[in-house]
Amino acid sequence: MAVSKDYAGRTFPATEPYEVSRVKIAEFADAIGDPNPVYRDRDAATAAGYPDVIAPPTFPIVVTMAASGQAIADPGLGINYALVVHGEQRFSYARPLRAGDVVTAQSTIETIKTLGRNVVMTTRTEVRTVAGEQVCTAYSTLVERGTAGEAE
Repeated sequence: MAVSKDYAGRTFPATEPYEVSRVKIAEFADAIGDPNPVYRDRDAATAAGYPDVIAPPTFPIVVTMAASGQAIADPGLGINYALVVHGEQRFSYARPLRAGDVVTAQSTIETIKTLGRNVVMTTRTEVRTVAGEQVCTAYSTLVERGTAGEAE
């Protein structure tokens, strides 16, 4: 089954709220090997001008994966995840995520295009507090390898 280009522009429902905790931030910072004290110590974070511990810049992947996963798992999209490689990931921030934030993530498939025998799909995932405050936007590019032209 070919990837359905009709999905370009489709927005999926927001995820359930996720509460960002100091523990999860510290665990993530440990996992990526970043010793910055603003990720672990509230006093260091407040001394740096933040109201609480902040998350490393790539932490939103924790919440955005669930949102973009809705799109990828939609059977109508027709993507073969076994053939997918992650082409790019970037984040654009309004402000850092911080301990105590309760956020949701909502993904939109921005583009689906063919490049050679590959299908390239870009997504945009908005991360907002449950009160509606924009925190960041995650952009992702996925490449389904070698299937372009099949059943098109």
